[in-house]
Amino acid sequence: MIRSFFASFGLHLFFLSFFLSNKLIYAEAAVMERGGGRDNSRVGVGHNNRIGYVKKVISKKRKLMRRIIKQAAAAVPVSLQLQQLFDSCVDVFKGPATIPAPNDVQKLCTILDNMEPEDVGLSSELPFFKPTNMVKGNPRVKYTTIYQCDNFSLCLFIIPATGVIPLHNHPGMTVFSKLLLGTMHIKSYDLVDPINLDGSVPCSQLRLAKLKADRVFEAPCDTSVLYPTTGGNIHAFTAITPCVVLDVIGPPYSIKDGRDCSYYKDHPYTASNGEAALTTEDSDSYGWLEEIEMPENSQMDGIEYLGPQVTEPTC
Repeated sequence: MIRSFFASFGLHLFFLSFFLSNKLIYAEAAVMERGGGRDNSRVGVGHNNRIGYVKKVISKKRKLMRRIIKQAAAAVPVSLQLQQLFDSCVDVFKGPATIPAPNDVQKLCTILDNMEPEDVGLSSELPFFKPTNMVKGNPRVKYTTIYQCDNFSLCLFIIPATGVIPLHNHPGMTVFSKLLLGTMHIKSYDLVDPINLDGSVPCSQLRLAKLKADRVFEAPCDTSVLYPTTGGNIHAFTAITPCVVLDVIGPPYSIKDGRDCSYYKDHPYTASNGEAALTTEDSDSYGWLEEIEMPENSQMDGIEYLGPQVTEPTC
């Protein structure tokens, strides 16, 4: 039944089942203490010598509930690795114009390279991540935000087998992507013709782009980094098996600040617009990108993050 539920409804109970089992046990214990839902304070009603006993039971119940709350709070998971990542992001991302220095990039990559699924509340043992688990119909991507502020965000993308995050860009952003679980194909480009100095986009509907990656990645693997105009700023993910990607994005998308997401369709390279043709070898490293409307398969389902929390610095 549980396996069927996971297959049908995705990840909504993953964090809950992985981390809150103690809370469920405590809640069940409280129900049992209350006699399966009966009001035990009514036992012995009409016997004056039981009044003191009733008060004592109520007092015991209150103490039990306080103990349950304390134990449940203590059961909230802690991930030192995730906290270290968060603290480092606070130090590195100081504002929208921040492009991390090489030593900061190395610091964040080292932390991310050492992160495991359990650091964000997931496990390869969950039924969803079994290679044989195939989602019927449209395999929609799930996403959940661990933390977000004006300077950066930490988020997870949970992609079922054959699920796709189509070609999209990250305007003005630096993005660290860590594949925590699964096997996926990643294709990425950098635009050869950058935005004009006045901020306008070149007139041509097709923009020449250099291919930066077109291969399969399997977890665990090194963290990939893309920058505002380099490193594969326009990329697409296609899950071969169920996957989880942890992204550090600085700064986050913001329509009001001009950082909206654009989508693209890629076309094989051919010489056009009077350009000199590239050699056959070079042409395989380029393509034409056409900006398109948001594809249907780009729609995602947001789910609540119930994994380890981060602690914000106090003033």
